[in-house]
This record gives sequence, C-alpha cells and structure tokens, in this order.
Amino acid sequence: MPKRRLTGAQRELLATVLEAAFANPFSENRAQLDLSIAGLENDSGVETHLDAAIGRVNGLLSDLDTPSPARLGEFPTEDQKLVKHAELFSLFHHCIEDFDALIAQQIKVRDGSCPTPFAGAALGRMHARGIGEQEALRYFALFYQLRRAYRFINNGLVGRSHSMQHLRMVLWNHVFTQDTRLYVDVLWNRMEDFATLILGETGTGKGAAAVAIGRSGFIPFQPKQNAFSESFMTSLVELNLSQFPESLIESELFGHRKGAFTGAIEAHPGTFSLCSPHGSVFLDEIGDVTIPVQIKLLRVLQDRTFCAVGSHERQRFRGRIIAATNKPLDKLRQTGQFRDDFYYRLCSDEICVPPLRLRIQEDPGELDDLLAIVMRRITGADDTTLLATVKRTIVKSAGNNYAWPGNVRELEQCVRSVLLCGKYAGQKSPCQSNLDILHAGVEAGTYNAQTLLSDYCKHLHARHGTYEAVSRITALDRRTAKKYVTMLR
Repeated sequence: MPKRRLTGAQRELLATVLEAAFANPFSENRAQLDLSIAGLENDSGVETHLDAAIGRVNGLLSDLDTPSPARLGEFPTEDQKLVKHAELFSLFHHCIEDFDALIAQQIKVRDGSCPTPFAGAALGRMHARGIGEQEALRYFALFYQLRRAYRFINNGLVGRSHSMQHLRMVLWNHVFTQDTRLYVDVLWNRMEDFATLILGETGTGKGAAAVAIGRSGFIPFQPKQNAFSESFMTSLVELNLSQFPESLIESELFGHRKGAFTGAIEAHPGTFSLCSPHGSVFLDEIGDVTIPVQIKLLRVLQDRTFCAVGSHERQRFRGRIIAATNKPLDKLRQTGQFRDDFYYRLCSDEICVPPLRLRIQEDPGELDDLLAIVMRRITGADDTTLLATVKRTIVKSAGNNYAWPGNVRELEQCVRSVLLCGKYAGQKSPCQSNLDILHAGVEAGTYNAQTLLSDYCKHLHARHGTYEAVSRITALDRRTAKKYVTMLR
C-alpha cells in the first residue's frame, strides 16, 4: 500500500504545474498558468510571477520531504506523475543559470562538446526522487533542449508585434510539436521525419528562424564523458542553393567521389554527409532548384538515403531538413516549376516570417526595438542620444510610412548609411501597399471572404491608424477588427 498521498489541494496545484510544464512558453496560456501556480490573480506587486510559482512548488516539495525525503514509489500511481513533474519543474528552473552558462560557453568554443559540471548533482537529485537512470538522462537532455530552444527563439527573433509573438510560438511548436506531452513521450528521437518550410520576403529573418529550429534539436547526454554527445553549434549544416550552378548542386548536396567528373581531383563530402544524426540541414533558396534536383531531394525525404556523385554506395541520412525561400511557391507549382509531391513532402507545415512593414504597422514600437539592437551590434554600446538622432534622420529621410521592402536586412544597411553619410534615401520602388494588395487579389479572383476582410481591415488600419477606426467603419467589434488586422496571410 502507498505510504503517502497528496491532499486534494496539493493534487490541484500539481495538476496545474503539470500543465505549465508542457505549455508553450510563448503562449498567453503559460503566463496564466504561472500566475495560477503562484496563487495570484495578476502580477501586480510581484516582480516575477514565475519566481513566485517556483517558490510555491519548492515549498510543496519541501512539505512532502518532511519528515523524510519522498520517493515516487511511495505514492499511488495517480500521484506519482504529479510529484515527478513537480520535481522536474523545480529542478529545471534550478539549473537554468547553469544551462545558460553552458550554452554561452558552447557558442564560444563552437566545436567539441563542453563539460557539464552540474550534471552529476542534477541526475543525483532525480535518482533520489526515484526516477530511473535512463529516464533521468533523457529528462536532463530535454532540459538542455528546452533552454536552448527558448534562448534561440526568444533572443534570435525579437519583436513585440503580434506577428512576431505568433512566430515565436510557431517556432516552438516546430521543435516540440503542438503537444509537448506527445513529444516527450514519443517523438523526442523521431523528429527527422518532420521537414519544415520557411517562407518570407528577402531580409525578413528566415535564416534566424532556421537557426532557432536547427540548433534546438535533442542531443543525448553521455554520463561517462560528462558531456552532451555533440555541439549544437555544429549540428546545423547550411547550404544556400542559389550560390551554385546546377552542375555543382548535386555535388554540394550529396558529395562526390574522386574522379567522378572532370575536376574532381579528390573526394568531397556533401551537406547530407556532414549532418550528424541529431542535426539538421538548412537548404536556403529551395525555390531556385531545378526539377531533377527536386526529384533527388524528394528521394532523400522519402527513403532517407542518398548516393554521392559517382558512387552506388547508399548512405543513410538521419537528420532533419529545414528549407526556406522567398519565391512564390504557389505560382511555381502552377507553372510546373516546383513539383507538388516535393512540396507536400517538404513541409510538415509552413512557417511565414512576417515582413517588417507589417510588424511596424501592428506596433510602431517594433522599429525602436530593432533600431536599438542594430545600433548595439554596430557600435557595441547603448547610446540613447545617438539612437534618437539616427531615428530622426531615418524618419526625415524615408518618412514615417516607408514600406521597408528590404525588411530587417535593409534596416541594418539603413543604420550604417545614416552613421556614415547622415542620410538614407530608401529604395525607389517600395513594396505594394495594402490597397495595392487588396486590388490585386480582387482582380485575380483568388480571395476567400476571410482574406478579403483581413486585407480590407489592414488597409483601413494603415490609413486611419487605430483599431477603433477600423471597428467603426467595418461595424465589427474592436477585438474582431484587431484579429483581422493582425491576421497572417
């Protein structure tokens, strides 16, 4: 018979902890769950409600350990899962600073996996609670993955706008799926079958999105080496397909044997050969590849094998594929330039990186945030006076309503131009306005009712500047009007 049982209040609290442990950290739901765990209705008067939530969980575990440490086997089956995830919730947050230091060190070292001095204590704590050795090793590796994913998604794709908040939430789902329980129980070592396609205009940050996914894969922990099995800095192999002529694409992708063709004076490992079992391949500008290359890539996706040019020896590809393009794939598919079967096999789902003009339209403060980051990167300092001067110059030179056709990449170049020359003229051919997009869609007859209403609301918001004006003109309530203004295409 079980020696210990949770009280009704403890069980209710730990059920919320369990839900929070598997919630997307970029969702509104996670913040509400932390407040609930902390026993707060709102975060007024509390600097960090997450700290309050962690403190409450730690206090409950301390109560369970009185008068003697509680092990999972002492609880009935229905309570064991709750106690285990409370321990994991507490331990993960206890190790966050150690994981952050390890990640920073690994970024600096790059090659080779760095030692993990805190692993023994963390694993020992799980063993003391009654978590088995193999399960503890897997959870420790999941901790590392969770922290990397949060860091690369949160720091690599900044922005307060609705579309950027949504993008971060979607990226998290592409690492852990929309059901983290399913990932932890079943899919943690099977994600290679889920290819990802990233779409967006030039300069929006598709590469940063790919890095966030590619460096956040599951990497096993090796207790004998006291280190993870590989460096996440080398787990992502990148290839820009537009940089190579068609005659060399296959060699870059699959490698070639010595003497396979004229000029092949030595063997060359391809991108797929360089990818580790726990890594990813990022194929940028996938919309530029020809039909023959698409067919060969489709075989890799279906069979998970490939041959180097000039060889019949089949090699196994165990990594994950991430692809990106700024090309309109729907049009390329209609004209037969992009195969439907390749498209469907390539994208378990599409990620759309929003253009800068939409981000600023949703929240004008987005421009200030990005300018501060770019200025810090270029000058190496936080100079608020210089930042204000650069902002005034940009507004004076390009105007408040400049469309930023080159997106974030253009913004970076704009800052350099202002610092160097004191002005920025902007591009002569700005992107389509919302009204142009609306007219084009109506003329082409490709709109459904929802998209038509969304683009009309975007046009009204760009013209009048407030959700209230959109609500008044369209006779929609404000929340509905805002939903259509911020809806991604």
